[in-house]
Amino acid sequence: MTKFAKFLILAIVATPMIAACGANQGTANKAPKNDIVDTAIGAGSFNTLVAAVDAAGLVETLKGPGPYTVFAPTDEAFAKLPGGTVESLLKPENKDQLVAILTYHVVPGKTMSADIAGKTLQVASVQGQKLGIDARDGVNVDNAKVVKADVEASNGVIHVVDTVLLPN
Repeated sequence: MTKFAKFLILAIVATPMIAACGANQGTANKAPKNDIVDTAIGAGSFNTLVAAVDAAGLVETLKGPGPYTVFAPTDEAFAKLPGGTVESLLKPENKDQLVAILTYHVVPGKTMSADIAGKTLQVASVQGQKLGIDARDGVNVDNAKVVKADVEASNGVIHVVDTVLLPN
């Protein structure tokens, strides 16, 4: 039997099996359509974060290809900051400080909670300083608790935190 004949037989036998596997995948394996920014907007609990990302000029970056891992503080997390802090950070003259705080919440690459389960580690943030992560009992990042993990976006993943992370 020639190589072409063997290939043809293999193609005839394998094609229906490959098609069947693809047909049965359903929606569970479809990639998310929204990027990190649009996912945060759609969630409805990150209005302060989205406003801060916009004021810092980071929207296009977080809509970029990534991938990124973002520890996203909720509106309630921002509300725990001392009164006037958010308003002050959103002023144009404090943009550098705002950028530093926001980029401290971002790690290059896409890290799912299963990737770090049971570990403690230090990871470099986009801001440059290291974040302390303890995933031995739930996941804690510095002084924040991850309250919802693995919110996938087209360009990375969001882990929702209950406290705004502040660099040194």
